[in-house]
Amino acid sequence: MTDKTDKPGWTGKAAIAGAAIGSAALAAALLYASRRKDAKDKPGAAPARPEDAPETD
Repeated sequence: MTDKTDKPGWTGKAAIAGAAIGSAALAAALLYASRRKDAKDKPGAAPARPEDAPETD
């Protein structure tokens, strides 16, 4: 038989760290997507008109 120790291994800590990183990445992705959606819905500056452009001969 193998001896079991009461000392916790690093796998539990790694699982907790992985869950924290994953949830932070998910939250960041949701914030990024909502910002892009808001920016897409808002009308931006009017497109530049070539006849109003300064002359650059």
